[in-house]
This record gives sequence, C-alpha cells and structure tokens, in this order.
Amino acid sequence: MSFNVIIVGGGLAGLASAVHLSKEGLSVLLIEKHEYPKHKVCGEYISNEVLPYLNALDFNPFDYGAKKIVDFTLSTPQSRSISAKLPSGGFSISRYCIDWELSKKAKQYGAEILHVNATDIQFKNDRFEVFTHQNKKYTSELVIGSFGKRSNLDMKMNRSFVQKTSPFLGVKAHYKGDFPENAVGLHNFEGGYCGISKVENNDVNICYIADVELFKQYKNIDDFQKRVLSRNRFLKEVFDTYELAFEKPLSISQVSFSKKEPVENHILMCGDSAGMIHPLAGNGMSMAIRAAQMASQKILKFKSGKIKSRADLEIQYTEVWNKEFSSRLKSGHIIARLFRLGFFSELLMILLKTFPFILPNIIKHTHGKPMKAEL
Repeated sequence: MSFNVIIVGGGLAGLASAVHLSKEGLSVLLIEKHEYPKHKVCGEYISNEVLPYLNALDFNPFDYGAKKIVDFTLSTPQSRSISAKLPSGGFSISRYCIDWELSKKAKQYGAEILHVNATDIQFKNDRFEVFTHQNKKYTSELVIGSFGKRSNLDMKMNRSFVQKTSPFLGVKAHYKGDFPENAVGLHNFEGGYCGISKVENNDVNICYIADVELFKQYKNIDDFQKRVLSRNRFLKEVFDTYELAFEKPLSISQVSFSKKEPVENHILMCGDSAGMIHPLAGNGMSMAIRAAQMASQKILKFKSGKIKSRADLEIQYTEVWNKEFSSRLKSGHIIARLFRLGFFSELLMILLKTFPFILPNIIKHTHGKPMKAEL
C-alpha cells in the first residue's frame, strides 16, 4: 500500500503529525508497535506554549481533565528548595490519556494506524519502503521518524548516538497521594532528578532519571528509592506516604541525551528521535508537539510545490529545527551538569534563593514562545 506520508512511531510527535497532515488532506499511515491506551515513562508535564497549536488541531487537553500547572518547586539532594510561579504555566496529563485521544483524532481525520513493529526503512528511487515484522511493505514519498529515545531502527540505521552507552535509566509510576493539582515539583537526588505532578485522574505521576551504575548497587527499584531518592526529604515524604497505583513501576534503560540529527537517511526526525532535552531543564513533550508542527508545515509546502525539492525540504527542516531547539538542548545539558556536581548544586540553590528573579528567567530560556495557531 502507498501513502503520501508514513509516520514511524506513535508518540506525541508522531500523533500530532498524523492529526495535522490528515486534517490537511494527505494520506497518512502511522505505524506504532503498541496498542493505545498505554502508559509510558514520561514526566507528563507540558508547557502552555503548545496550546494554540493543539487548538488548531481541534484538541483541547482540558476537555480530558488535564491539570493546570502554575507553581514550581525545585530542590537539591540536600533538600534545599525554592518555589516560583511558572512564567507561562503548563498542564499535566498522562500519556495514557493524551496519546489515546490524539490517536482517535488522527483516525477521525482519515489517518490509518497500524499496530505492528517497523523493522526497516529503505529509501530508493526517490521513494520510501517501510517493512514490518509481518514481512509486509508499505511505500510513501515521505517518512517522519518519531520512534522515540532509542529504537532498533536507530541501530539498523547505524545512527551515531547508538554507538555510545548511555549512563541513564528512566523510572515512572502513578501514585495515590495528596499532591497539589496546580503544581509541579522537580527534586534532585544523588545521580538524578525526579519530577512530580498530578494528572487528569488525580493520580500523581512520579518520573525520574537516574545514573545506571549507581542504580546497580541496589537490590531493586524500591530499595533504590528508599536508600537514594529518599535522602531528599521531599521525595522521602512521597515514598513514605503515597500508595503505588501501578502493579509495579515502569522503567527504560539507555536514555540518551547525545546529539542527534534532525534528518537522517532522508527521514525527517521528530520528537526524541531528533533530540532529547534533560527533563531537569525543559519539557520534551512540548518540544515533540512543536516539532510535529514544523515537520508537518514543511511537508505541506513540499507537497504544494512551495518547496521545490526533497533536498530543499531537508535543508529547511534542519534549519528551522536547529533554530528552535539547539539553544534549548545546550541549556539543558549545562543546567543538568551543574546540578550533578553535588556541593556546587547546593551553592547554586543559595544563589537562586538570594536572587529569586533568576529562576523564572532560566525557565523562560528552556521553554519556547507560544506556538502559532496554524496548520
């Protein structure tokens, strides 16, 4: 079967692209190996910068119970903390909910969603061939790669970042507990940091990034949380008093913040496939949604003839992606590195408390301006 666009990977970037392109009349196939709805390891906080674009897609997260976030608390491993108002605010919604609802919206506009594993993407004679584990082949003129942080396709393509072993793992679970629904917390601990916010069903999402080698020194996730994360008093209160809502926490390994390219093998990379920001210093969910708009708009201009060639399409997408995200990613690396320096992070917190105007400015630098409400 042939399509205008095949999207490989059905996370936020892939789903938003599928809604956008199908709403504008292109034939779209989205390939996602997991059925919806499904929980994913994710901080589940999104800044308000994306709301105008989501509204243009006829999607309002507050219709599904998303929590409005206005307050922010940051703490160090020694439990020094500072609180501030988020300059532009945000909202919290589970991936279980938002992915499922966006998938229904994509289908409403005519996109096909196929729940299989894509095993290979080949480009020849100016066309793409996408193969699945069922030995089926699908063809298209264009492919968006939104297959996440690290996948078998990255290895198949021999992308440079997969040659490096990542020192991080991610853990996430929902809990029942008394956490304010208009707040997000970001709490550092030895070797990592943990985000906390309440989602649409009043569960509290707790998601953290941790150093793999440190984690290996402990028996299991529960042991690690009690003996490492709980040295931070904010996290200790959570793990001592909240009730786990999942059967067990979800985890992923090989979480990579290494540099990636926004176009590889003629595939327009989107979301974490193009680059992942440290959750300590930004929010990848907003970046994924913004990248979906950028990729979709460039594809529509290419299909209408306003972009004359595939080479121009790839150049323009790379330029706009780097202009929008490069400085964010660099800021994220620097901030995350500073907070991993132990004693220095405590000094940094003293500085932030002495000059409280600094923190809102840092937040602004790691977030984007409001997106345009246009397709």
